[in-house]
Amino acid sequence: MNRREKYEARQRRWSILIAAASTIATLAAIVILVPMAPGWSRVQQSFFSGEVFLKTLPKMLEAFLVDIAIFAWSTPLIAIVGLAAALARSTRSPGLFPLRVFGTIFVDVFRGVPVVLVIYLIGFGVPGLGLPRPWNSPYIWGTVALVLTYSAYVAEILRGGIDSVHPSQRAAGISLGLSESDVMRYIVLPQAVRRVVPANMNMLIALQKDVALLSFIGPVEILRQAGVYKSLLANFTPYVVAAVVFLAVTVPATRYTDYLMNRQNDARS
Repeated sequence: MNRREKYEARQRRWSILIAAASTIATLAAIVILVPMAPGWSRVQQSFFSGEVFLKTLPKMLEAFLVDIAIFAWSTPLIAIVGLAAALARSTRSPGLFPLRVFGTIFVDVFRGVPVVLVIYLIGFGVPGLGLPRPWNSPYIWGTVALVLTYSAYVAEILRGGIDSVHPSQRAAGISLGLSESDVMRYIVLPQAVRRVVPANMNMLIALQKDVALLSFIGPVEILRQAGVYKSLLANFTPYVVAAVVFLAVTVPATRYTDYLMNRQNDARS
């Protein structure tokens, strides 16, 4: 080991020690100082009741299955609509210019309106037309609201990936006799999709959390179930249960996203 490697190893060890010491000090301060607050006993009873936690957890997990189901059927729809919007925005054919304009308007509108407002407008507006069952279901129109909103974000991410492919790649494909559509399908898209995987993973994490917003229009998923238990038990611990369940899913997904991003950065360097 040369002098530089020894120095870098020493610096890493020193950094780890500082990080560990600061983390321990912070946790100790929280553990010691928070219980000293005058209202801690009331907060502990209202938000961190072990009895309520264990009592509500099974039903909360059951309600979370609804979140997972909505997430599962929304994700492929978002991928399809987002890809279509990205291709519409990326088209260079003069004859398809109206499609490009429509794609731009779609992205601007649904990126500009908060997702909760889209859920309200579609979730309450469309069933208000008096549609017969099952077409007035909040599950259907809540899903539509999520798909439209997240497709706009995914479309922009994919368009960024498409634009990041060097023009020489297109030129090489055309010189080989490929059509514009074949160049996009076989050359540009495979590279673009690989480049935007980490960003789209972040969108999936956000989608998993925003599924809970559908509780505002009717579906009894984990957030709505937490509200039911809060009213029945006069205790806020069910909301903490919901937070813990979400964290159990999103934290591993976030760490995996970080891993993908680091691997991508290492590949570029």
